[in-house]
Amino acid sequence: MLFNSYIFIFLFLPLALAGYYSLNYIKKYRAACVFLTGMSLWFYGYFNKSYLFIICGSIASNYLLSVLINRGGVWGKKETRKIMLVFGILANIAVIFYFKYFDFFIENVNNIFGKTFELTNIALPLGISFFTFQQVSYLVDSYKGETKGYTFYEYALFVSFFPQLVAGPIVLHNEVIPQFRNHDKRFFIPENFSKGMYIFATGLFKKVIIADTFGIAVTYGFGIIPTLSSLEALLVSLSYTFQLYFDFSGYCDMASGIGYMFNIELPQNFNSPYKATSITDFWGRWHMSLTRFLRTYIYIPLGGNRKGKTRTYINIMAVYLVSGIWHGANWTFILWGILHGFFNCLDRLFKNQWGKIGKVTQWFITFMLVNMLWILFRAEDIPSAKLFIKEMCSLSSFTINGDLYNCFNLVELSYLEEKLPFLNYLASHITGVNLWLFIFGAFFVVLNTKNSREKEFRPTILNSLAVVMFLVWSVVSFAGVSTFLYFDF
Repeated sequence: MLFNSYIFIFLFLPLALAGYYSLNYIKKYRAACVFLTGMSLWFYGYFNKSYLFIICGSIASNYLLSVLINRGGVWGKKETRKIMLVFGILANIAVIFYFKYFDFFIENVNNIFGKTFELTNIALPLGISFFTFQQVSYLVDSYKGETKGYTFYEYALFVSFFPQLVAGPIVLHNEVIPQFRNHDKRFFIPENFSKGMYIFATGLFKKVIIADTFGIAVTYGFGIIPTLSSLEALLVSLSYTFQLYFDFSGYCDMASGIGYMFNIELPQNFNSPYKATSITDFWGRWHMSLTRFLRTYIYIPLGGNRKGKTRTYINIMAVYLVSGIWHGANWTFILWGILHGFFNCLDRLFKNQWGKIGKVTQWFITFMLVNMLWILFRAEDIPSAKLFIKEMCSLSSFTINGDLYNCFNLVELSYLEEKLPFLNYLASHITGVNLWLFIFGAFFVVLNTKNSREKEFRPTILNSLAVVMFLVWSVVSFAGVSTFLYFDF
């Protein structure tokens, strides 16, 4: 199920809220958790019921394994617990490999060895990378003795809680289970609900109106790469950079907003990443829960920066290689991860020199580098990415096709341009004014506005009007409903 859909906003979310708070009101606390877990599974299996067998099997098997690890194994020996932990991690990785990478593996075997093994064409279950990583972290923490006392229904809700289920954040047990146990958070709190509605509406607007509009231009541009002018290629690359930003930022806001509606504060996952002044800074702001997972469960166990410079750089490259592989079964993602790792190593190696240049220069280089690497992220394959970058950097032509302008001609903007003299003047004197409004408007927003965690929310009349406007404008645009980009990862 999608956040940006009629069934979610008008049926699922009201039903989930009403059922959860009603059961808590009559002091059926366990029933409330079970109910919310059931609703989360409905949310997950809405498009494909077969997904339910995967997530339910994963939840049951991982919880059983965590119990055995907590109890010390069959013989109560540390070695046995470690064996079970390694088995659990490998089993979870095997599940991800089968569903996400098996066909990619077969394709490469066929290409390298000239074989004709048949592909399975397995449908990728939504969010499998997210809830699997979440459960791997739980197993590791069970080995450390940090998860004792959790019941199965608490664990099931921790894994399946629908706001963060399919695109993060990757939460830890100690971040959400204690909140569900907190008696004061089991009942409706108007202040939290109004804050949640505001953040949710803002995220919905980012996704439906801003990200999806940029997405039209991205689909158009990446479909005609050989015919793009240099300026068109630059504008399309910026469109994808902003589409990703507002799509993921919108999802994070909606997930956080829904969490507040249930009095649950989810960890921050997005912190104005395009304000970053280095690649390292960027990764401290983008998909923060994934960065935390990779640092905690891969970088540090590998030795972190404690075993000399050479080993540190190897560990950094390993982390970003895993990040690239995690994002998708394509060589473009792998190369994208390797290059981010390489630039992180350069950032560490030349940290002193980098600090001596101006902040504006640091930002510009970082932004353009991130923008360039996003091309790899979006392209169908590496040759397509190379051709796109070649077209953009050749400076051979600066023409703009009218079809690219048309990608930004929203009906709502056309209406406003007819009614408002200032916009009418701009539209009649600037070719493709809507494209420029989106591009420069996006730059202004990502560089000058606060994110949802930085804002101090107050339930004012102005905020109420903003919620209504964002919701109405977004809902009437659902005819072109689209999934979130991170659903593919």
